[in-house]
Amino acid sequence: MSTSEQHQRIASGQGFIAALDQSGGSTPKALKLYGIEENEYSGDAQMFDLVHQMRTRIVSSPAFDGKRVLGAILFEMTLEREFNGKSAAQYLWDDKGVVPFLKIDKGLHDEANGVQLMKPIPGLADLLARAKAKGVFGTKERSVIKANNAAGIAAVLDQQFELGQQVLDAGLVPIIEPEVDIKAADKEAIEVELKKGLLARLDKVNPATPVILKLTLPEVDGYFDELVAHPSVLKVVALSGGYSREQANIKLAKNKGVIASFSRALTEGLSAKQSDAEFNQALDASIESIYQASIA
Repeated sequence: MSTSEQHQRIASGQGFIAALDQSGGSTPKALKLYGIEENEYSGDAQMFDLVHQMRTRIVSSPAFDGKRVLGAILFEMTLEREFNGKSAAQYLWDDKGVVPFLKIDKGLHDEANGVQLMKPIPGLADLLARAKAKGVFGTKERSVIKANNAAGIAAVLDQQFELGQQVLDAGLVPIIEPEVDIKAADKEAIEVELKKGLLARLDKVNPATPVILKLTLPEVDGYFDELVAHPSVLKVVALSGGYSREQANIKLAKNKGVIASFSRALTEGLSAKQSDAEFNQALDASIESIYQASIA
């Protein structure tokens, strides 16, 4: 794989990043939305097999290709599996022209100081080395901010950028994700504190090795313009964060230079019970709407 070609694709390509990284905690909900109830499978192994079948159906669809989808974020278990007889990351890039990323965080601590920090990541160096060897371009690591607590927000950003530097040192590009809970009563004030903290830390990042930011869509349209323009930012992407696809697309289209990295909003309306023709038609409509919002 050509890292420089992938870098250029993310930097200047037209489209969005698909988040296909549902983990153990979010997989039952993802399957239920896909029309598979919890009483239809037994145990984690069967659950993960079913969600892999869902992901395989998505990436195999003719609607899913590099013309509108720039990248895809994978769950760690997916990295060790195959799509249509090829290793997952290799299939995405070689067959679809889609840049592969890997979710590396292991979930969140309980809330403290208005935030949820990431849990430790055992074997991080080995995980990053395996990802690099399999052709992964970058990683994704998520924290959550629930209240406008300056100390908590600073702790989230310090942890994110420390981990981001480890990812950069391993030759990968980090997607730094300090998610703001869309239900936070002081969401707009949180975004003021968050942007201030991001800019201060980005100024210390070498522009030769930029990072990607994954952020909740802001209350004020265009509020992330300074982040989009920052020389140490490769791309600013947005999570759907609980908004419906329609709501997320409307908000996204009002933020120039920010592209989607949706998970639940991407798969909204897809069902295991659909025929392939129905499934592909629904996925194509979803991808097209998110693509149009991302390039608006």
